[in-house]
Amino acid sequence: MKLKYLLILLPFILVSCNQKKAKKETTVVKETRQLPKLEPSNYNVAFLIMNGTFNTEFTAPFDIFQHTKFREGIKAMNTFTVANTLEPITTFEGVSILPDFDYTKDDLPKIDILVVPSAEHSMDSDLKDEVMINFIKQIDKSALYMTSHCDGAFPLAKAGILDSVASTTFPSDIENYKAMFPKIDIKDNVLFVHDGKYITSAGGAKSFEAALYLCEILYEKDIAKSLAKGLVIDWKLEDVPHITVQ
Repeated sequence: MKLKYLLILLPFILVSCNQKKAKKETTVVKETRQLPKLEPSNYNVAFLIMNGTFNTEFTAPFDIFQHTKFREGIKAMNTFTVANTLEPITTFEGVSILPDFDYTKDDLPKIDILVVPSAEHSMDSDLKDEVMINFIKQIDKSALYMTSHCDGAFPLAKAGILDSVASTTFPSDIENYKAMFPKIDIKDNVLFVHDGKYITSAGGAKSFEAALYLCEILYEKDIAKSLAKGLVIDWKLEDVPHITVQ
């Protein structure tokens, strides 16, 4: 009889063991987190992402900046993502992105350039995220450049770092931008604005142009054209409506 009961319980025992094994394997995966390789001589470029981030405003500058490592004789860019979690971020279009760093807990590398893409809630609930806004303020103290694409300008403005400079945002959100931040010098009918260390763009496909513009500043025209060619973009700064404040 004991053998009979053992045979009946055996499948349940095996399932329990397998569950424990699976749980153990999951723990191991979390413990072997892979951090991005950052070349110490490169610029560190952080992309601030959150749930609802729009693909293009994230991937366009990421593509441009990441490709700098394939150009010789320049100080290339280390590209990585930062978020308020290490759990996957889901973009507005449904793509899952695994953040490299959690800015609320991790010791971050020095950030030379911060990129703030547009997100679904850039104009509302994200602006109430005091931890994120304070993170932007903190990075601004030492960053070489602070950049935004589309409605990514709203968190920068909320942080107060655009108060004394000109900026722009997504064309159809200009009026909302003016209403929310009436004291800011807001430019319309341009694809990007560069004032001091701040570069704000209209976003969308024009995020490529704003990113190429920063590369032209850092590496000069030939490198920017080379990066554009690699992504089949016809890059001519003089053909791009923009404002540079001297």
